[in-house]
Amino acid sequence: MTSGEYAQGSPHEAVGAYVLGVLDDAEATAFEAHLAGCEPCAAELDALAGMEPMLAGLKEFPGPAAQPLRPAPPDLSMALINEVAAQRARRRRRTTYLVAAAAALIVGGPAVAVVATSSGTGTHQSAEAHPTSPAEDAFFNHMTQKTSATDPTSEVTATVGTEPKAWGTHTVLELKNVKGPLKCSLIAIGKNGERETVTSWAVPNWGYGIKDSPHESARYPLYVHGGTAMTHDQIDHFEVRTFDGKALVDIPA
Repeated sequence: MTSGEYAQGSPHEAVGAYVLGVLDDAEATAFEAHLAGCEPCAAELDALAGMEPMLAGLKEFPGPAAQPLRPAPPDLSMALINEVAAQRARRRRRTTYLVAAAAALIVGGPAVAVVATSSGTGTHQSAEAHPTSPAEDAFFNHMTQKTSATDPTSEVTATVGTEPKAWGTHTVLELKNVKGPLKCSLIAIGKNGERETVTSWAVPNWGYGIKDSPHESARYPLYVHGGTAMTHDQIDHFEVRTFDGKALVDIPA
């Protein structure tokens, strides 16, 4: 396949042309977008990685109706190989970036932004909570079964959303008015006294769900999710406790 044919052919047929560097910029960009989600093409690209010299020699071969082929002069062959390798190296770097970006979008992860700040002692990084979170957007807002409670002593407010699963109970916790630094767990307490840790997390110094906090990230609630093997009718209540055993709030099931 030569430059200009990619748009009419299947993107799966463009691996060799991409390796040779004969695609123009628009075609190469389109193929790289396809490559980010196509495992067969990625595998073929890896397989061709060690065949650049052979492919480079074929790059200038005429079609079947042409005259018998003659070997290219050694200096021309080496120049061609070097140019193809240089073009492929440039495009491989761009492909690596695209694949990494696509993987980041697919995998997702906690909705946090890493912000670099400067101080008199040098530069450091801190994790800033995003106004929304995957647990809130994907699960909590769609759950119809929720219970809430506020502890009169700690003044921590918690809402637990639950949904039944074949394996037990999926649980999402919304936590407000909690200050750190703390390490905490959400624990499911069964009607028979059995205890299961649903999930655990750390509370930074600035806390979560504190409306008047000068720290912007602290104004948003914390959302975490996990699961318990208990069915919902086996659960009596939930507890939020610190790792050292301090009770922050109990929530009915």
